[in-house]
Amino acid sequence: MGMHVGGKAGGSVVDVNIVPLIDILLVLIIIFMVITPLTPKGLEALVPQPSKDQQQTPDLENKTVVVQVMTQNQLKINNEDTTWDTMQPRLEEIFKERAEKIAFVKGDDKVLFHEVARAIDLMRAAGIDKVGLMTAKLEAGQ
Repeated sequence: MGMHVGGKAGGSVVDVNIVPLIDILLVLIIIFMVITPLTPKGLEALVPQPSKDQQQTPDLENKTVVVQVMTQNQLKINNEDTTWDTMQPRLEEIFKERAEKIAFVKGDDKVLFHEVARAIDLMRAAGIDKVGLMTAKLEAGQ
């Protein structure tokens, strides 16, 4: 695209050069592509799927680790009472010899979210790779 102004040989000639504008546009596109994150980052959560046909075997029940966060700062690991201070060492002891480092968190309805998040942080610090969330509907098989 160009523009020619002036009719005589002695007049000034003005041509618009768009090549630098295209170069600037390409550089801006590359900058925005680099700045934009390729994958969204968030908390990975595993939700256990209820099985309606199968009964839980004792072997499967022994493998599953469920941390219950209850009201009044009560914690349980597989129906065993624990505290916030002893939770991480106990989980490290449980998962010391296991290859699959998967556990679930179950919170009561009246427990604040930051307490569940604190339990998840302690579980991750204990070396658990995947932390799933359990709800009452999943436990009931709905």
